[in-house]
Amino acid sequence: QGQLVESGGGLVQPGKSLKLSCAASGPSLGLQNYAIGWFRQAPGKEREGVACVSSLDGSSSYIDSVKGRFTMSRDSAANTEYLQMTSLKPEDTAVYYCAARLLGWGVSPCLQPREYDFWGRGIQVTVSS
Repeated sequence: QGQLVESGGGLVQPGKSLKLSCAASGPSLGLQNYAIGWFRQAPGKEREGVACVSSLDGSSSYIDSVKGRFTMSRDSAANTEYLQMTSLKPEDTAVYYCAARLLGWGVSPCLQPREYDFWGRGIQVTVSS
C-alpha cells in the first residue's frame, strides 16, 4: 500500500504565499504512475477541487478562483508533489488534501473528488490578518 502526507500549511496573512507538499510513500505509490489532485474543504462546505492533472492526458486544471495564483509542480526524485499558493485570500482558508489517481484510469474530470485511489489526511491553511 501507500500513503500521502501533506505538509506546509499554517496561518498566513492575506497576500502572502504558502507552498504545500504532498509526499508519497509506500511500494505501490510511485508518483510516476499517478496523477495528483489538490482539493480543499472549508467549514460547512463541500470538498472542492482546486488543481489537478488529468490521469488520461496529463493536462492541468485549476478552478477559476485560483488561476494565476496557484501552481502545481513535482519533484520526481523526492516522490513529492507541490502546490505553490500565492496572493492568498481569506476565502482560501480550508483544509487542503492531495489525492492520487492511477494514470490511465478515471473518467470523471480530475477536479471532481471521485475515482482517486489514495488521499492524504489534509492540512489546515488559514489566511487571516
